[in-house]
Amino acid sequence: MSSLEERLRALSPARLKGMRRGIEKESLRVGPSGALALTPHPAALGSALTNPHITTDFSESQLELITGVHGGVEACLAELTRIHQFVYHVIGDEMLWVASMPCELPSDETIPIGRYGLSNIGRAKSVYRMGLGHRYGRRMQTISGIHYNWSMPEISNEGYFALIRNFRRNSFLLLYLFGASPAVCPSFVGDRKHELQMKDHTLYMPHGTSLRMGRLGYQSDAQASLAVSYNSLEGYGASLQEALTRPYPPYEAIGIRNPGGEYNQLATTLLQIENEFYGTIRPKRVIFPGERPLHALRERGVEYVEVRCMDLDPFVPIGIGAQTVRFLDVFLLHCLLSESPPDTSQEIAELARNQHRTAARGRESGLRLERRGKEVLLIEWAAQVLEECAPIAAALDAVHGGVSYRDALLATVAALHEPDTLPSARVLDVMANHYDRSYIRFARTQSAQVKDTLLRLPFPAEEQARFMALAQESIEQQKNIEAADTMPFEIYRQAYLATERLRVPAQSG
Repeated sequence: MSSLEERLRALSPARLKGMRRGIEKESLRVGPSGALALTPHPAALGSALTNPHITTDFSESQLELITGVHGGVEACLAELTRIHQFVYHVIGDEMLWVASMPCELPSDETIPIGRYGLSNIGRAKSVYRMGLGHRYGRRMQTISGIHYNWSMPEISNEGYFALIRNFRRNSFLLLYLFGASPAVCPSFVGDRKHELQMKDHTLYMPHGTSLRMGRLGYQSDAQASLAVSYNSLEGYGASLQEALTRPYPPYEAIGIRNPGGEYNQLATTLLQIENEFYGTIRPKRVIFPGERPLHALRERGVEYVEVRCMDLDPFVPIGIGAQTVRFLDVFLLHCLLSESPPDTSQEIAELARNQHRTAARGRESGLRLERRGKEVLLIEWAAQVLEECAPIAAALDAVHGGVSYRDALLATVAALHEPDTLPSARVLDVMANHYDRSYIRFARTQSAQVKDTLLRLPFPAEEQARFMALAQESIEQQKNIEAADTMPFEIYRQAYLATERLRVPAQSG
């Protein structure tokens, strides 16, 4: 019996049943024509600063919908559906863009950054986004995706970091299976260099899976210089602290403020704050008000992981379906239970190349990836991982009842060997056969259909009233935060960014 199966047998049914998940889903608001909505965050949705379920990501036009923490897959997706329904009942003739790569975009400076009110914390959130715009351009920040937050009881810091290392090794599989962004509007690319093909006003990769996770996506040349290790919480924390405190000359040239005194960014370091660090997966911890995320991790340890490489599925009304969620559960358990040797700088570089290769050419026949210095067929590597997942799916079905996890894995195995059925292939096929190869026409039509589908679903009056009450309560909370602020923003900024707030005090005695 393999060590993976031995570890699986050692897991109690209670621990397997104790698995928890939550979903954060980003989507652009667009007008009926499919152009980016330049309207403010709708007041009826509440305060983007304090509403626990509906906020904005980078842009005022980019909604982020957030579920609570759930023990059941169906309950999690049901809540995400209800949040969508409430949004659609509020946004009038606007709709949510169902694809990860953005709609037709206006000039960069016209893309509105998120606004969070007059409090120091609200201003800091906007200044941070202003900094992202200066550093990477606002276009890049309009890319949207799904974040899947996952935990299980009694996992140590070492266990979570072992999971993260294996996730990074095998995450090419998620890009291949669930990537749904093989095409993009030329307005996103602008004059940047690229290897995309052009057809009828659409740029695409014929075998691409996830441009969002490729060289044109959520990437940073500055951060590429960071070879962050995931061998321990201590090493990870040290890497992150260095990036948060090391001055970076190109960002120093931007400056904290412009000549008129307005803020350009929060800091001139390589990272302004922890959230600026890009990655396919993050160790996370719920923070106390005003606490730095790195301090929370160092003091209380990893509480859950945040999977960040999932595209929106434009063929599923809420962007992700139950079979995909169940496969993620199985995949994350595989990452946790498999042998996880320490990473090295050579492997970290290999994994970056694998990610870019899969994003751009994942469905290409015979595509090879790098594994410990040797080349291996993507399909063979993927098949090996999926074969090892079978006992995990069976164990989850045994504790939950039914065969839902088995069915999710079987569907994934079938998709592996039928690349024409993958979401990325379906996007290109539907575009070519129904929309004259126009990415914008495809995504706009899908967005309108999804809006119609969700508005037709029953939405009980008490549910609508509950969301309205939450929205109103969040507005009051924002007002209270603003009324309680007395500190000048510059003093707040410096205090928040102070290096000592990243550390955990040494234990005395």
